[in-house]
Amino acid sequence: MFDTLSDRLAATFKNLRGKGRLSEADIDATAREIRVALLEADVALPVVREFIGRVKERARGAEVSGALNPAQQIVKIVNEELVGILGGETRRLRFAKTGPTVIMLAGLQGAGKTTLAGKLGKWLAEQKHQPLLVACDLQRPNAVNQLSVVAQRAGVAVYAPEPGNGVGDPVKVARDSIEFAKTKQYDVVVVDTAGRLGIDAEMMQQAADIRDAVKPDEILFVVDAMIGQDAVVTAQAFLDGVGFDGVVLSKLDGDARGGAALSVASVTGRQIMFASSGEKLDEFDAFHPDRMASRILGMGDMLSLIEMAEAKYDQDLALKAAEKLHGGGNNFTLEDFLQQMEQVKKLGSISKLLGMLPGMGAMKEQIDNIDDRDLDRVAAIIKSMTPAERADVKILNGSRRARIAKGAGTEVNAVNNLIERFVEARKMMGQMAKGGGMPGMPGMPGMGGGAGKKKGKAPKQAKGKRQSGNPMKRKQEAAAEAARREERAANPFGLPAGGGAGGAADFELPDEFKNFLPPGQK
Repeated sequence: MFDTLSDRLAATFKNLRGKGRLSEADIDATAREIRVALLEADVALPVVREFIGRVKERARGAEVSGALNPAQQIVKIVNEELVGILGGETRRLRFAKTGPTVIMLAGLQGAGKTTLAGKLGKWLAEQKHQPLLVACDLQRPNAVNQLSVVAQRAGVAVYAPEPGNGVGDPVKVARDSIEFAKTKQYDVVVVDTAGRLGIDAEMMQQAADIRDAVKPDEILFVVDAMIGQDAVVTAQAFLDGVGFDGVVLSKLDGDARGGAALSVASVTGRQIMFASSGEKLDEFDAFHPDRMASRILGMGDMLSLIEMAEAKYDQDLALKAAEKLHGGGNNFTLEDFLQQMEQVKKLGSISKLLGMLPGMGAMKEQIDNIDDRDLDRVAAIIKSMTPAERADVKILNGSRRARIAKGAGTEVNAVNNLIERFVEARKMMGQMAKGGGMPGMPGMPGMGGGAGKKKGKAPKQAKGKRQSGNPMKRKQEAAAEAARREERAANPFGLPAGGGAGGAADFELPDEFKNFLPPGQK
């Protein structure tokens, strides 16, 4: 969503590189480019004015003029001000001292409240809570049924005594759900309320009535991140009419300009607490302003990546794989490779993971072209092998590879490429695990591996072979060289001549090479 903004800001900062001192004109030009980038991203005009004013004021101060690298200092200032726009420090949920904690969801129709209720329920369950989803959207057709399905997929409980579709009193359902939660020992109640296509008195009154009935500990306003400037207007109107404590951004994986989402926290004074970045129930997490600012500026988000890996990666499997690689890599099998690949798939799409690494903004086009289905194709090839073939790739002869390709629904070339890349990768990882550095490169000091460059002068290049000045001698040398070439062509392995014991006629290919020959030539 913020790709366009990231590209514009990166181009702006690129113009500052290499300058030891920033003039007033440089600061004004940079501020102008940042203003255009924010406005193009649909950030609210009052927020842009305030942001640019603070950046220019700090850029003219001592922290930039006295810096060794003014360009980096400007990036630091913009990063800190972006964090401020996004709400500053990370805002956590407030839980009631005596349960249950009541969380009320509100927002416009189509913002994704019902789906987000399931995501929030799953997230709370992972945090060792016992959530209960309450169906108080009784106006929208099939809203109650949708929440029930989402709750089932998320593995959490749902309270839906009314069928909905215009039948039932949402205020009574909300009030009764609190007693139900106390009886069944649920410690968090998530109330899903009805939305409208726009702000109206009926919507406000119903939301206010539910608020008064359940006295929520947190009121979360769900904002569609693609809605544009109307998100700010709606958030302000709802804040004035009912009030809310935090903002949740949905559909953050869209390709619309997401600047309006950046404006909500600054305009309303309420921080963004959660963000939904996909359709799956696990594509939802707490919102960290500092990490989002880093991603917008192309600095990556390593902390979130580490947290995802810690939560979803099997540490025992990772340790076993590391031990096998540390032993030289030969013990690392295709079965281990398949397990590691399935672990990576749990973290999400490869392009998303790479986008969280620092410096990947310059490779955006290559990352966007990555097809996650390639992992499925590789997995299909490995799963078409027998356990013995996965354990030892050396036994994969031509007939075995043809059978594997047919079982995986692919070509033999794909099987060959996978095996070749696996062998090379295993060799490289084994060498790196021993501290030898990358193959073909000198080892790092203190880490063993290949020898570095020797000191002293480089050896002189050998000159071409000198020829005799005597024509007869040159003719004899040419004849001798031709005879040697014929002998090498007839016996390329340098074996003893003749057909006796130890001769070339007795030479036999090893079994590993025989497997690659056609059946009639073995």
